[in-house]
Amino acid sequence: MKEVTSLETIQFGTQIWTGDDALAGLEKIDSQRIFLVTDPFMVKSGALDQITMHLNVKNELSIFSDIQPDPPITKVVEGIKALQSFKATLLVAVGGGSAIDAAKAMKYFAQKVAEDSPQLDLIAIPTTSGTGSEVTNFAVITNAEKGVKYPLVTDDILPKVAVLDANLVLSAPQNITVDTGMDVLTHCLEAYVSINANDFSDALAEKGFQMVFEYLPRVSEDGNDVEARQKMHDASCIAGMAFNMVNLGLNHGIAHAAGARYHIPHGRLNTILMPNIIAYNAEMNDGFWEEPNRAATKYANLARLININAANPKLAVQSLIDNIICLRKVLKMPASFSEYGISKDLFESTKAEISAAALKDGTTVANPRKPTVADVTDILNRSFM
Repeated sequence: MKEVTSLETIQFGTQIWTGDDALAGLEKIDSQRIFLVTDPFMVKSGALDQITMHLNVKNELSIFSDIQPDPPITKVVEGIKALQSFKATLLVAVGGGSAIDAAKAMKYFAQKVAEDSPQLDLIAIPTTSGTGSEVTNFAVITNAEKGVKYPLVTDDILPKVAVLDANLVLSAPQNITVDTGMDVLTHCLEAYVSINANDFSDALAEKGFQMVFEYLPRVSEDGNDVEARQKMHDASCIAGMAFNMVNLGLNHGIAHAAGARYHIPHGRLNTILMPNIIAYNAEMNDGFWEEPNRAATKYANLARLININAANPKLAVQSLIDNIICLRKVLKMPASFSEYGISKDLFESTKAEISAAALKDGTTVANPRKPTVADVTDILNRSFM
């Protein structure tokens, strides 16, 4: 009998409801005290009615909408107090990554501060197609005073159900659509070259990668393209399943650190960094004819999925980078920190702090190359120009 030398445990803990009637599944919920976490726009716009109409007949609802981008710890604390006061039996999060991350943090810390609190199931209903937070055990919360983002990683915050309904993202403006869509692409790229990557995560990352290149330009041009909307919604979830297994990498490590200082939308920040991260991971500075490392070989695999054919893997990687830069232009996204509007003075005064924070970020540990402060500083410099 062959000796088992390693064991990987792969588990998908979230049930996914997707398709035209996804929201109708909420009508099965009965006799619950539902604490619903969302953002102010969902309430003011009336969009939340699409969800509450399925819940408020058989259940009692309390809506907590004091959520803002990069949810700060103070708002999580307020939410926990409201949740406990309401005596919730079920937690529902509706919105983008900020609302879902805040709900995850409330679920986790409510249990920690009061051990006799009931274990609350979480239903996540994303209204953006980007974070994949509806199927991950990740959340990011912010210490606004220190300007630091803290990843929370535990299976305790994994949603029990994810509801994917394209009708909830039809009204998303073009800038949010492309920001979140390029975040999906970042998730696919980083999961694929992660040091923890496996056959299962690779399959998901490959599919999500192809879907972004096919459907993101379509939905950027026509937000009412329902097929493209649903495909990007599904791609976001697929990418979330991939990186939830294997973590991310330096692109997100820098984005978390820089985002806390510059307040650039997360997907937009990832997109500015992306070409330089790929070049770094693939060791492109060593020249096209050097033996490709593992990351370069894997990036070349992805390149072939979008019909980039090159016998030399590093030439394929360069073509992949060029295609991403072209996609970024098509989507009308900034190519650098300076183009976004970050001043030279602010950049110079913060890049050392950002570099140090990026190396400590929980996502950086899965990067295929182990970066130094000098490496991160160089990537930041290239991304500023």
